[in-house]
Amino acid sequence: MDTLVLLTLTGLGLGALYFLIASGLALIFGLMDVLNFAHGAFLTVSVYTAWRTAETVGGMPGLLLAAVVGTLTGLLLAAVVELVLIRRLYGRVKEQILVTVGLSLAVPALVQTVWGADARPFPVPDALSGTVGVLGARVPVNRFLLIAVALLVLAGIHLFLSRTRYGLIVRAGVEDRAMVTALGIDVTRAFTLVFALGGALAGLAGVLGGLYFGSLSPHQGTSLLVFAFVVVIIGGLVPITSVALSALTVGLVQQYANYYAGGYGDLAVVVLLAAVVLSRPAAGTGTPLTRLRRALTTPRTRSAGGTA
Repeated sequence: MDTLVLLTLTGLGLGALYFLIASGLALIFGLMDVLNFAHGAFLTVSVYTAWRTAETVGGMPGLLLAAVVGTLTGLLLAAVVELVLIRRLYGRVKEQILVTVGLSLAVPALVQTVWGADARPFPVPDALSGTVGVLGARVPVNRFLLIAVALLVLAGIHLFLSRTRYGLIVRAGVEDRAMVTALGIDVTRAFTLVFALGGALAGLAGVLGGLYFGSLSPHQGTSLLVFAFVVVIIGGLVPITSVALSALTVGLVQQYANYYAGGYGDLAVVVLLAAVVLSRPAAGTGTPLTRLRRALTTPRTRSAGGTA
């Protein structure tokens, strides 16, 4: 029982981390139709700036300041990329992919040149380095922190999209940008805001990822981005709650499979992705169960030379 509790809470913490990364992807791609492969690069740069801040200040104040610095780093980096590069490429999907993939390769290489390729320990305050007892299991405290932050981010994104002026402008601009522009509303400014918000979520996820794993490396953002894409593909882009449920599912499956299936957590996630993608009906075809029922009940036609 204690092992199951530990795996479940650890999987929920990992799922919360995946959600923080995938939520930024879902915002940028779902609202702006930009497939941002540089999202992991934003995370990498942010976690390194946060690491330097946390090491310099130390303790819980250092971690809080590191979270602010990491989030602002992701926000500013994303805003610069949108203003300089992405703004010129709206509606040009191939060019967007080439530019963001190039950034995803160049930025980690630059980070590796500056700070080296070896993984570095992330400073964890004493208050978050211990464990707490839950139903006989000793669960790391930082798992609960990740879950709490993910819930706050989920609520914040929902309020932003449904209650704020810019959220409504972005949603309307995606549907009919010409109409919104004709009303005198600057859609490009709203798009920059959304892109910067996605970068800020990547920066925050980088800090919490360093806290979760206890270390950081130049390619950490790239590896986490793979699972974020899996979450987005499984859960879809909207509503944001489906992204959250997908992230929790991926985190739990990965943890359970790592323990009960001999360390094949990553393979289990790939199998889950394949099962979800293959079970989705194509447009107008219905679910696999519907197609099977239709095949079994539809009368066969008689051939020219005999019975059906």
